[in-house]
Amino acid sequence: MAVKVIGAAFYTSTQRVLAAIYEKGVEYRLEPLDIMGGAHKKPDHLALHPFGQIPVIQDQDLTLFETRAIIRYIAEKHKGQGTPLFGKNLKEKAIVEQWLAVEVEEFNGPISTAIFQLVFGPVSWGIPTDESLVSDALQKLGKVLDVYEKRLSDCKYLAGDFFSLADLAHLPYLHQLINVAKRGEMVKSRKHVYAWWEDISCRPAWKNVLELA
Repeated sequence: MAVKVIGAAFYTSTQRVLAAIYEKGVEYRLEPLDIMGGAHKKPDHLALHPFGQIPVIQDQDLTLFETRAIIRYIAEKHKGQGTPLFGKNLKEKAIVEQWLAVEVEEFNGPISTAIFQLVFGPVSWGIPTDESLVSDALQKLGKVLDVYEKRLSDCKYLAGDFFSLADLAHLPYLHQLINVAKRGEMVKSRKHVYAWWEDISCRPAWKNVLELA
C-alpha cells in the first residue's frame, strides 16, 4: 500500500520527506494541501497535525508528523531497500544522528531565517526583506559552514563515506540559498562544502523532488 504524503511539494519540509521516499524506492501518493488558502489550519488537518504544519504521512494505521521523525521512520522501515540512509551498523547510525542533530540545532535556524527573509516572506506573503536579519543569519550560517568545511575535508559526507539522512536533510534549504536566493557564494567559497553540495544535489532522488516543485 502506498504511503500518503499530505503536504506541498514546494515546501522544504515536504521535500525532505519526498527525498527520503525516493532514496528508499517507496511507493507513495502525494495529497496536495492548499497552504496559501489556509488548509493546514482547518479542523480536518489539525486533527492530523495539532500544530497545523506539513507534511503528515499516513502509512496504513500510522499517522505521523514532524519531518525528521518521518524521514527516520522511512529509513528504518525500509532499511532493506534503496539507499541505507542510516548507514549499516550502530556506530554509523549514531554518527548520522549526531549530524542530524547539528542540522536541527545549528544549521536550520540561521538558514531558515535567511530563506524566509529572502524568498518565502517577500514572494509568498509580500513581507519586505529585513536585510539586518539576513546579515545576522548569514553570519551565523557561515560559522556553521566553517565547521562543515573542516568535517568534509576528512570525509565525503557528513556521517562518513556514505550518503545519509544527515546530508539529505540539508538539501531543501541549500537549494533555496544557492538557486533561488542567489547567495551561493557562501557554499562555493568553501571548497569541501561545495564539492559535497555538488555531489548530493545531483542525486536522482533529489532531482525527482525538484520536478514536483
